[in-house]
Amino acid sequence: MSNRPVSEFDFEFGAWKVQHRRLKERLKNSDDWETFEGTSSTQPILGGGGNVEDNVIGFPDGAYRAIALRSFDTGTGLWAIWWLDARHPHVLDVPVVGSFKDGVGTFLADDVFRGVPIKVRFLWSHILPGSCRWQQAFSPDGGQTWETNWVMEFARVI
Repeated sequence: MSNRPVSEFDFEFGAWKVQHRRLKERLKNSDDWETFEGTSSTQPILGGGGNVEDNVIGFPDGAYRAIALRSFDTGTGLWAIWWLDARHPHVLDVPVVGSFKDGVGTFLADDVFRGVPIKVRFLWSHILPGSCRWQQAFSPDGGQTWETNWVMEFARVI
């Protein structure tokens, strides 16, 4: 049984404004980014053993909703994070799994992007009472190199 606290994601409880920055083309050696706004609200579930993050993502071509669902395994000390996009309501993404160390959360998964096996990495960092950062990166070479393709800068509203 892990002694890691389940409270590691408590920093995200509440309401947030989000500044998104996303690569227009992933794994194409592109440096063409787009930025857009969004909102996010996170609350605990499972008696504190998990949480759900409800997002409104203001893409330039139209907003959509999505959730991140997180649960903590007290036996392993690991979190799992699933993504559910309302545009594809019957598809739950492969979970990224990981933990926090020295104030940074690192979560990894094996997945497929456009038919190519990749590794996916989520990083939670820069965690302060009024702000935090999430980043997503893909690796097509087993984790030797990473391309960050999405960054979310959170600013607390409530």
